[in-house]
Amino acid sequence: MAGDDEVRATDYAAEIRASESRAVSESFDPGTGARLKRGAIIFAAVLGLAFVAVSVDRFVKARAVARATAEAMSAPPLVEVVVAEPLEGVQRLVLPGQTAAWHASTIYARVNGYVGKWFGDIGDRVKAGEVLALIETPDLDAQLAAARAQLQAGQAQVLVRQAETRLSRTTYERWRDSPQGVVSEQEREEKKADYESAEARLKSAEADVALDEARVNQYSALTAFKKVTAPYDGVITTRDIDIGNLVTAGSTSATTPLYVMTQNDPIRIFVEAPQSAADDLLNSNAPVRVETGSGVAREYAGKVTRTSGAINPQARTLRVEVDIANSKGEFVPGMYVKVGFALPSRGLVQVPAAALLFRASGPEVACVDSGGHISFRPVTIGRDDGRVVELASGVSPGDRLALNLSSQISEGQLVRVRTAGSGAAASATVRR
Repeated sequence: MAGDDEVRATDYAAEIRASESRAVSESFDPGTGARLKRGAIIFAAVLGLAFVAVSVDRFVKARAVARATAEAMSAPPLVEVVVAEPLEGVQRLVLPGQTAAWHASTIYARVNGYVGKWFGDIGDRVKAGEVLALIETPDLDAQLAAARAQLQAGQAQVLVRQAETRLSRTTYERWRDSPQGVVSEQEREEKKADYESAEARLKSAEADVALDEARVNQYSALTAFKKVTAPYDGVITTRDIDIGNLVTAGSTSATTPLYVMTQNDPIRIFVEAPQSAADDLLNSNAPVRVETGSGVAREYAGKVTRTSGAINPQARTLRVEVDIANSKGEFVPGMYVKVGFALPSRGLVQVPAAALLFRASGPEVACVDSGGHISFRPVTIGRDDGRVVELASGVSPGDRLALNLSSQISEGQLVRVRTAGSGAAASATVRR
């Protein structure tokens, strides 16, 4: 029975497989395989053609780049040139400057004590002699009272010495005028010595009184400094005191100042001028143009008031001071300003700073002739404001100068030229 069951199961499985095979054969189109093969062949051909096209394009572009590179390497280098301009008329030199107060004072206490009241605060405009603060000085007041008492005692002592002197004088005169034989010479000399001693004691008392008077005057003068006053008309810029603060007389590094005040009319403007412009600024009477940091330009009919009279050996600059009226308070100390000076023309040539080459032999420029060849010329700098350089020798008006020239370009080399404009125009755009 078991064997029959196994045979029947095997036959059943075979029948199922046969039926499935017949179903697949009936649903599958015999032409499907051929179409799949044709599609695969077409797809491979397209890929091959695309690969060939990309390869050809890359090859063509590479050849073009190589050809352009070879042409660029064989072509003369491109340089930018500027035309040197002559300087005519009055030239303006603009330099940075800084404003400073006409007077700037740090006010310290002249007496020891503590602050009883203060009246002036930062930003206040005060008049000369105006009281800024009051200092309470109990120690000084006691010293003044003691000195006055000592003076009164000394004056009383002078009265005593004066009475003694009068008595000694009259006694000596009686003994001196007595007839001979009535008094002895020794007694007469003793009375004279008593009189002279009384006079000496009187002078000593008078000297003590004078000393006491000087001490009283000293303390009285110090009491005047209990009132802290403004030394001049000005503006308070700093207040370092408050009520109850202890203050010490003096102006050492360990002493705290009471006030700082400035006088700002007129106001000073300090400028560090280059050595090349020192001669012109020493004798300049032309108007000075001052421009503040806010960009507001103001014209002032001023001149160089004074100079330091010496060149700073580190910076090679001359300190120049310009004094300007400031009645409207347009300037305050410490402002950054631009100061324009009108300088006379020297017949120089103006070029951008980028046209200069600094070599071991000194400053040079690279001139480009009409054929496009480079030649180097030594030059002498007349003025240099950092943006534009005025040359005193080596360049003539109309010469074409190369800008930012590469160190690889040598004397006589042929270059291609691209004009940057005139010296004044190029200086606005070219930077070294």
